[in-house]
Amino acid sequence: MFGDLFEEESHSVSNNQSERGKKLKTKALDPPAPRKLTKLSGIRNQGGTCYLNSLLQTLHFTPEFREALFSLGPEELGSLEDKDKPDAKVRVIPLQLQRLFAQLLLLDQEAASTADLTDSFGWTSNEEMRQHDVQELNRILFSALESSLVGTSGHDLIHRLYHGTVVNQIVCKDCGNTSEKQEDFLDLTVTVKNTSGLEDALWNMYVEEEVFDYDNLYRCGACDRLVEAVKSAKLRKLPPFLTVSLLRFNFDSVKCERYKETSCYTFPLRINLKPFCEQSESDDSEYTYDLFSIIIHKGGCYGGHYHVYIKDVDHLGNWQPQEEETTPAVNVNDLNGEEMDDDPVRMLHAILSQEERNLIAVDQLGQRLLNKVGLSWNKKYRKQYGPLRKFLQLHSQIFLLSADESAVSLSKSCSLQPKSGPQRKEGCVVKTLASHPLGVHDGTSSPRWFDINDSKVQPIKEEDIEQQFQGKESAYMLFYRKSQLQRPPEARANPRYGLPCHLLSEMDAANTALQAERAECESRNSACELHLHLGPSYHFSKGALHPVASHTKSVWDLTFDKRKTLGDLLKSVFQLFGFWEGDMVLSIAKLLPAGLHVYQALDGDELTLSDLEVADEEDIFVWNGVEVGGVQIQTGADCEPLLLTVLHLAAGREGAQRQHVFPANAPVAALFSALAIPAGAVFVSRAGSSGEESWTALPTEDLETTFREQGLRDGSSVLIQDAAGNGYSVSARPERWHPQMEETNWLQVKNMCGGPSAEQQVLIAAAADTVVVDIRIKAIQELKLMEELDSAPGHPCSRVCCSLSALQTRGASFCTCPGKWTSTEHTCLRPTERGGRLLAPVPDSYTVKEADLQLGSSLGLCPGKAPSPTQLFLLFSVGSGVQRGVEMEITVEETLTVRECLKRMLEQSGLSGDTWHLRKMDWCYETGEALCEEDATLKELTVKSGDALVLMEGALPPPGVLKIAIWWRQPRPSAYRLQSQQHHVSAATWTAASTQGVPDPLHADVPLLHLGDVDISEEAALVDLKAQAMALPACCELAVPTPACLRAWTMESRRLGRLLRSGQQQLRDCRLGRRPQICLEPLQQEEHLGPQDLVLRTQMRLPGQRTYGPPVDVVWDTTRGCTAASLRQRVADVFALPVEKVEIAKHFPEKFEWTPISSWNQQVAKRKKKKKQDSLQGAPIYLRDGDTVGVKNLLVDEDEDFSTLRDDLGKEQQREAALRRRKSREALRAQSSDVLASMETPARPWGPETPLSIRVDSFR
Repeated sequence: MFGDLFEEESHSVSNNQSERGKKLKTKALDPPAPRKLTKLSGIRNQGGTCYLNSLLQTLHFTPEFREALFSLGPEELGSLEDKDKPDAKVRVIPLQLQRLFAQLLLLDQEAASTADLTDSFGWTSNEEMRQHDVQELNRILFSALESSLVGTSGHDLIHRLYHGTVVNQIVCKDCGNTSEKQEDFLDLTVTVKNTSGLEDALWNMYVEEEVFDYDNLYRCGACDRLVEAVKSAKLRKLPPFLTVSLLRFNFDSVKCERYKETSCYTFPLRINLKPFCEQSESDDSEYTYDLFSIIIHKGGCYGGHYHVYIKDVDHLGNWQPQEEETTPAVNVNDLNGEEMDDDPVRMLHAILSQEERNLIAVDQLGQRLLNKVGLSWNKKYRKQYGPLRKFLQLHSQIFLLSADESAVSLSKSCSLQPKSGPQRKEGCVVKTLASHPLGVHDGTSSPRWFDINDSKVQPIKEEDIEQQFQGKESAYMLFYRKSQLQRPPEARANPRYGLPCHLLSEMDAANTALQAERAECESRNSACELHLHLGPSYHFSKGALHPVASHTKSVWDLTFDKRKTLGDLLKSVFQLFGFWEGDMVLSIAKLLPAGLHVYQALDGDELTLSDLEVADEEDIFVWNGVEVGGVQIQTGADCEPLLLTVLHLAAGREGAQRQHVFPANAPVAALFSALAIPAGAVFVSRAGSSGEESWTALPTEDLETTFREQGLRDGSSVLIQDAAGNGYSVSARPERWHPQMEETNWLQVKNMCGGPSAEQQVLIAAAADTVVVDIRIKAIQELKLMEELDSAPGHPCSRVCCSLSALQTRGASFCTCPGKWTSTEHTCLRPTERGGRLLAPVPDSYTVKEADLQLGSSLGLCPGKAPSPTQLFLLFSVGSGVQRGVEMEITVEETLTVRECLKRMLEQSGLSGDTWHLRKMDWCYETGEALCEEDATLKELTVKSGDALVLMEGALPPPGVLKIAIWWRQPRPSAYRLQSQQHHVSAATWTAASTQGVPDPLHADVPLLHLGDVDISEEAALVDLKAQAMALPACCELAVPTPACLRAWTMESRRLGRLLRSGQQQLRDCRLGRRPQICLEPLQQEEHLGPQDLVLRTQMRLPGQRTYGPPVDVVWDTTRGCTAASLRQRVADVFALPVEKVEIAKHFPEKFEWTPISSWNQQVAKRKKKKKQDSLQGAPIYLRDGDTVGVKNLLVDEDEDFSTLRDDLGKEQQREAALRRRKSREALRAQSSDVLASMETPARPWGPETPLSIRVDSFR
């Protein structure tokens, strides 16, 4: 009939209405989006590769690096097609970098992919999801490139562009002898802490001199003695490209945690490095560098996000500066609310304009915004514009923040100007303007900076860089280029410059394929499905249009191209319906509950369907535009038909409920004419503040308002009561008249009981008032579990009267036979979390609403009896919050006391004794507060069903009382203590002792004796604890004269922890923890330690033997500084040795290693005649009370080694243990998954951070 009309027009037609709503369109994968207005390409984030993307963009916008890499051809690097050949040497990493840079330059896509590049690194999907440090990546990537380019003409690429040298010099003040050492660098690492900016940091590093004097002298090789000297560093060779890494991450040795330095740290756009270099006659231009890239880190030290500010040196992108001019201001109140909501600048400007003096606190500004638009800044604007304070900083030409950033006002020079534009149909577009902008340049000469944030690229102004000086989002790496480096004119705005021919051909072919793919995708996406409703096949009835016969004969499905015009559509419809007579009008229609309603007519034959905003699956009504079946049709949203549920309470009879259709613009009084009554009272069902619906009476004056004005919609309920009254009382809950409809009316029940023939899960229809037991019975029936559960042990009853169907009919949930229970009594329903974890079972008598179950959620049908509403389902385990036993379940009454609950749990776990107590488990599954009131009920202590408790050994002390375990550190007979310089031990004493075969006391285990437990008030002092410990029976035999002759240590895992100094300090201030343990150490005389005293255990190394003598306690006053020189002097005084003949080292027993403590580790900076020395209590020594310090007498022992035979043995045991663990893990991996599932393995401890690495093949 229609020939090949629709094949040529690329649309099809069908009148099979039965398929409507059942068609599933398989959407093909769309091609990559083309580049945006900037004409630059971003890089897609693979999950955690923002740090890699930022560094790659920096290298890409380094033209010299990019072109040097492009100069290496396939004859040197090989070809990617040959990378899988066994004998081919293909340098995959530089080849993939070449291809990525070519895609960033030429391929017309919004963002490139680094998947091939990371594959060449040897990274797995886990590595791509894990974020690393960009400074670490910079060094590792350069090292991988150097290894990959060995043997090629680009072997010195990294060295040539980024390599520099620093020279360190030490000059003797006596003879003038100079000791010089040269170091290479690829990047300069500068400090941020306590430094104002980059130039200040470079001044500290390369201008200030380090002075060796007093107790920190330098041994001059020419003088052969300790002399005063000056140490300095200078930049000797500068690279063409200077990389600066900012040390924003530090370690707090007091809190023992990392933190990010967010203080203000300035850096210049242009810097002259001549003051930091060796003296040279070269011109200043040799030392001048321009900033061209800033890698920015947003977040903290344990995570965040990277993006980069980049200067477009070659003008490859389209950078459009913001238009700035001074124009008369426009009244913001004249703008409509929709436009103002879309633009936060105008919204905040309008709020501030209404304030007195245009000044307001920032917190109050957020509250004003919430009151005006109904949404807070975080919900409405933060995702697109960032935090409010930072947004105000970025628009400093309009908003002025106070010095402390607590208040904001309007700038006097700001104005908002409307401009006409095609994007707004009704009116104006408002742009932010400033009368005196900073750094204004024209479009050709201004620095072209872009913010590249993964796939997103947007132009920024040079002034925006200042926003990255400080804060959680701040500069992390800086890249400078020599100002003398000039680009050739032919490279300007030419992305094809320098690319090899094979890459140009590859990118051209890829662009051609992309264009074809986009054209095909556009054609596919432009096809829309239209449903044509024929006017002659409809009649108007009950306020809406209805088909005369059936929908199949009244509706035709037409597939049409949205890029074609309305005139083309009319032509196609005319040809489709050749029998049509008269005018033809196409109108947008919509199927409503009341029927089909016609809205606006499509007008404009020259407009495309996309311009007319015709959507896919749109309903189009085909008619003459006036009437249907002789009835004139009202169109538009105002007269939209509403299907209302009307309940009429008439006198002398029961209420009648019917559905009526009314136009939305009809008055509410039309209800009376529809019911043929003169008047009455009208009640509308509306939701109250609690969310529940209730009847609301309409005043008489509101009866003339329309249904739409009263907020009535399809399905709304209206109650009409006759004016004469009928004795009915209107219920406050409309549910008694009509059921409350829910969008989701089912619950998913999963089978947790097993059974070979059972189903896995079913959907059970439910409502808010459905009882849980009914859901459980229906789930058992539909899961086909009746036979399995009835035949299971403990369910012997098989009588017909007790079958599931019989029980369901009688409404019972248990077997009526004596002593025999059915399967329904031994199962329960338990909600499941998203991760699959089962929650507490739900009582059978609860409704869905009372059980707080969300319709559409999942439940598990599990073995076990359901609790009653007065019972609590609790989880409990034995042990601590870190290492606790197997989790068990128990059901108890909520009126049970804590003591009775504890007894029940002990019986179930097979434990006995009275020294147990209960503790709650907190939200992170750690042991929390104790249930101290043992006579209180679980309900009184707000213990809820599903809570987890821990059985802890030990009785609870009264409130405010600490139960402290007292331990005794048994001293060795040969150990003694030196407190003052009057106690000296000569080297001969140690030599004599060595001849007697003294065992190594360094590694001998110090015996610990448990004296007992002490109950003491937390307000008591430390000296009171010592006195009470001396009264213990086990301590009376030790004959301690006074509490001052005892040294107190905290205990952690049977090891000494912190030293408790002040005897008058209250125990509550000692931070002893929940289960405190104190170790007492006897002394030969009284000890009164000051706050700056450090107690160290020193041991003299026996010459000729890898062992040490007995320990000697040394009290070291660190008031003058905790430095290596001061400690060496103190140790030399104790052992009566010359300070220059003493070497010391700290022992790390967990590693079996010694770290020498040398004066050369200390950095002494002299500036403004002030000394600044590093403390031994920081890295890398971390000196603490009780540490072992080895002492070496250089007069008789010249061996540089501090280790002992026991250290060698300990390291060997550690290696063997590591080997056994590795073999064990390999054996576990080799076992089958079934064996692994049946094994109970302990939780895997936290491991160290995974190091970053790039795999490179060998090309040497």
